[in-house]
Amino acid sequence: MPRASAADAAETARRVLAVATDLFAERGYAGVALDDVARAARVTRGAVYHHYGSKEGLFLAVADGLQAAVAAHLVAVADDGGPDPRARLRAGSHAFLDAITAPGTARVLLVEAPAVLGWQRWRAQDAEASGVHLTEALADVGVDPALRDALSAQLSGAMNEAALWLAERTDDPAARPAAHAALDRLLDAAVPTP
Repeated sequence: MPRASAADAAETARRVLAVATDLFAERGYAGVALDDVARAARVTRGAVYHHYGSKEGLFLAVADGLQAAVAAHLVAVADDGGPDPRARLRAGSHAFLDAITAPGTARVLLVEAPAVLGWQRWRAQDAEASGVHLTEALADVGVDPALRDALSAQLSGAMNEAALWLAERTDDPAARPAAHAALDRLLDAAVPTP
């Protein structure tokens, strides 16, 4: 019986998280009440509190999940980029831009999260997810260790801004190709071919 209870609890937590991810992406943090999440997940508000502690705790779990998904996607694409570390950096950077602009993801991670979690906590979350992979990729292409963290921060910031720019232009078919072309130029300038 305890195994079924643990499995039920895990399924409840997963369902609450999935519903909350959709609601925060659609309405933003301020537009979602825990009662909304509980009702949509078909659980009690107490179950939401039991698994996530608070609305902020639930939002943190949503942001963590989205950060992990973005990071996993960019790593998978970069790993398929071949043996050249520059090609892997480029592939991972483009994969990041596409993953972070998936429906709802940019709103949660780039608009809501800095406001809800605070700038320092958000930056730490970003650095522990995609940021660590960017810094490792810069090391792999031979960026001077004295410049690596600064370059990683600047490239990350540029890609986040590009994602926000794209999020505002969902009806412009030229926006995504332009963002990717600009990213190529930025990467070419930041990490010149030896």
